[in-house]
Amino acid sequence: MTLANLASEMGAKNAVFPVDKVLKEFLGSDENGVWADPDARYLFEMEIDLGDIVPLVAAPHSVDHVKTVAEYAGTVVHEGLIGTCTNGRIEDLRIAASVLKGNKVALDFQLLVIPASKEIYLQAIEEGLITTFVNAGATILSSSCGPCLGTGQGIPADGFTVISTANRNFKGRMGNPNSQIFLASPATVAFTALNGKITDPRGPDYVEKFDSGRPEGRTPEIPAGEDRYFKGVWNYADQDNLNTDQMFAGNLTYNVLSSEGEKIVEHLFAGFDASFASRVKVGDMIFAGENFGCGSSREHPSVGLAYAGIKAVVVKSVNRIFFRSSINQGLLLIVHKAAVEAYEPGSEVSIEFRKGLITIDKKQFHFEPLPEKLLGILEKKGLVNWIKEQ
Repeated sequence: MTLANLASEMGAKNAVFPVDKVLKEFLGSDENGVWADPDARYLFEMEIDLGDIVPLVAAPHSVDHVKTVAEYAGTVVHEGLIGTCTNGRIEDLRIAASVLKGNKVALDFQLLVIPASKEIYLQAIEEGLITTFVNAGATILSSSCGPCLGTGQGIPADGFTVISTANRNFKGRMGNPNSQIFLASPATVAFTALNGKITDPRGPDYVEKFDSGRPEGRTPEIPAGEDRYFKGVWNYADQDNLNTDQMFAGNLTYNVLSSEGEKIVEHLFAGFDASFASRVKVGDMIFAGENFGCGSSREHPSVGLAYAGIKAVVVKSVNRIFFRSSINQGLLLIVHKAAVEAYEPGSEVSIEFRKGLITIDKKQFHFEPLPEKLLGILEKKGLVNWIKEQ
């Protein structure tokens, strides 16, 4: 369930697993479900030996900033979060309770526990897990989206370091950009809560390191006063991993409906380029770097950009869920790394959709011409509007 939940971080639309014995028992059925044919071919296959996996953390401020727990052991932490949709199953709560049972969380440490569903909450009560958490000094929160995206209880204070079993740790994700978030397993969070410092659940004698080959967790950000707007083009070509939290903060999703385009525009890119919302004009274009639109699959950013009249977003690469959301909302997103790399601030840029042509200072870059159906979706400002007319 955790892997499926985080498939979007890998750029995937979806992650599927074959039916196994556990699922059949849960469903009370012997159905095998739908799966690939035995002779199916794949782009590539990976084999992972689960016996080789060691406790890891995702360090601030990116899910890709992966290190071993041992590398950060001893880091002072002020708050812990166990649960949410990724690690709030009954098995996760049992693991955490087994660590906390008969112990107390560190002085001034705030530990929050969120069962993934009402059913799991009730089961945890019946098994005595909730009693264990409360006796250890934890606070139990309702089964819902909360501190994971910066709403309700648990928003960290300035300077706080949090260790969480939730699914994302972008800057400001938990409601305060002046805090930092580590992601870890329920066992690691529970041991850390007891010590007030990041603690390897295996003990203090492990020192191995892990190089994920991924960049440090740098947060895309335009310094205040720095102008990135040139001749109708917003130049973010040097900004990789621009995530949806920075495009539209998670704690706003319950205050602004995804259909309220005008209200969304007011908050667009507030956590990234503070000048964007007040200056963006109909017909503007955006040039951006790698993995544009990573993070939560919320559709508010694509709705807002389409409503603002952005003509096209040209990127080096894109998160697949964001790409789909953009097209559905009538926002054209073009993946063309060469064009982005060729762009210079102040360049004259034009895009001809039917010809599949980007022109930058008279230099031409070709892409697949857009079919009439897709042009119709863009013209009608989204798939739903287009279908209604059909």
